[in-house]
Amino acid sequence: MKKSLSLKKRHYLPLVLAAGVITGLAAWLLPSLYSSSPTAVQIVDEMEAVSGGAHPGFRRNHAKGQCISGHFESNGNAVEISHASLLQRGSVPLIGRLSAAGGDPSQADVHGMIRSMALRLADADGQTWYMAMNSVPVFPVNTPEGLYAQLRASMPEYGGSGPDPQKMQAFKNTHPEMRPFETWLAAHPEASGFDNSTFYSVNAFRMTDAQGRVHFVRWSMVPETPYKPMTSGQSRDPDFLAYGFATLLEQAPVRWHLLITLAEPGDVTTDATVRWPDGRRQIDAGTLVIDNQQSQVEGACRDVDFNPLELPAGIGPSDDPLLLAREAAYAESHRRRVEEEGTH
Repeated sequence: MKKSLSLKKRHYLPLVLAAGVITGLAAWLLPSLYSSSPTAVQIVDEMEAVSGGAHPGFRRNHAKGQCISGHFESNGNAVEISHASLLQRGSVPLIGRLSAAGGDPSQADVHGMIRSMALRLADADGQTWYMAMNSVPVFPVNTPEGLYAQLRASMPEYGGSGPDPQKMQAFKNTHPEMRPFETWLAAHPEASGFDNSTFYSVNAFRMTDAQGRVHFVRWSMVPETPYKPMTSGQSRDPDFLAYGFATLLEQAPVRWHLLITLAEPGDVTTDATVRWPDGRRQIDAGTLVIDNQQSQVEGACRDVDFNPLELPAGIGPSDDPLLLAREAAYAESHRRRVEEEGTH
């Protein structure tokens, strides 16, 4: 690992946990005594193993990335479904991170077939909204147990560079819910850059309006830049994502639109492998404007744990079991990074 990649001494932002999930998160972080569900420790252990071991100081998934900053311009259109102050008309600053899937911070970009956008929006009153979005609208599995099994099946084959085909096929045979994920990947080649990638919340959330009515939603960040597939030349460039985005920012800010999709009665809100039918109502809630990019080692995002359950008043989690598992895994990854920093 190059010295420039190592994390420097700094203070880590505290994990702020919603009161309603503290008990559940503690159960995830500690060894499981009462449940067969995998703990966050076990899941993060498997993430490390799939990546060839731990890479001290880096996130256990989406390890390669860069910090971004800018602001969100809310147009106020979403106030009909949420009283969240961050959705009121106006502009709020943000910091975020763009990354590619995988636990190795030095991997070539072509190997990170799933890209991620993480954001922290914060207003003057202290309300914050953390988003952790992927470039695929569905998750491959719908339970923590399925996630753990998928990681186990993804372990590199001894002496090889990828998983054991027989183990992976056995996993797929027992987890047919993975098919929509694979179908999507096959039909949507990777984009040529972060700027023309759409990012999805994947999980469903609750939004509560001023009258107390609950609306189940998913959201996406849809780019103003038209989609283009990755070129063969880019596939040979190990760092084309960061360099390409930096080049664009030298010319002008890059923009996405926050589209909030509303569920209809009968739509599944507890299974991240199931997409809602086309034609659901969408609200364009405003514009995400990114005007700066920084190294993840030196940028403002390096200490931020983008837990998807840190939400403002007016937005809450659904009962999707993967949400609590995601939060716990993020917290465990963050805990390890803090401990590794203390050894340097």
